[in-house]
Amino acid sequence: MAESDTTNPDRRDFLLIATSAVGAVAAGAVAIPLIDQMNASRDTLAIAQIRVDISQVALGQQITVLWRGKPVFIRHRTESDIEQAREVDWEALPDPQPDDQRVKPEHSEWLVMVGVCTHLGCVPIADRGDYDGWYCPCHGSHYDGSGRIRRGPAPNNLEVPDYTFVDANTLEIG
Repeated sequence: MAESDTTNPDRRDFLLIATSAVGAVAAGAVAIPLIDQMNASRDTLAIAQIRVDISQVALGQQITVLWRGKPVFIRHRTESDIEQAREVDWEALPDPQPDDQRVKPEHSEWLVMVGVCTHLGCVPIADRGDYDGWYCPCHGSHYDGSGRIRRGPAPNNLEVPDYTFVDANTLEIG
């Protein structure tokens, strides 16, 4: 009696190898998109550093730019804004930090901060609240004119990102 095809060792080996190869290709087809989606998106990578023209920002005005998917507040402070921020007893604040550590010494009229509340990530509103700064309406955090937390549930001051002045009219963030 002749051996059937199912008991032929050569055919079994071929079927095993073919099935394993198809399985490996299918696993790769699923794994490649899964791994690729974990990479940072191109638009996020493209804005790791941004340059902002600040020449048109009037004294006392604030602009908001987008950096790494977050709003960044850039405020051109007046002399009275600077004096008011420096007069605060910063050692008594919930997150003690003097105003001169939140700005560049040679450019103290420019305040640059990530506009995300340190409580739960909301975006505070400018020129609101009890301290002439920012107010987060979601949970009631009040920040002063230097972006320091003064009252409310937020544990920290608004973050100051790394930034430099490329020239008198250009700011580079990141």
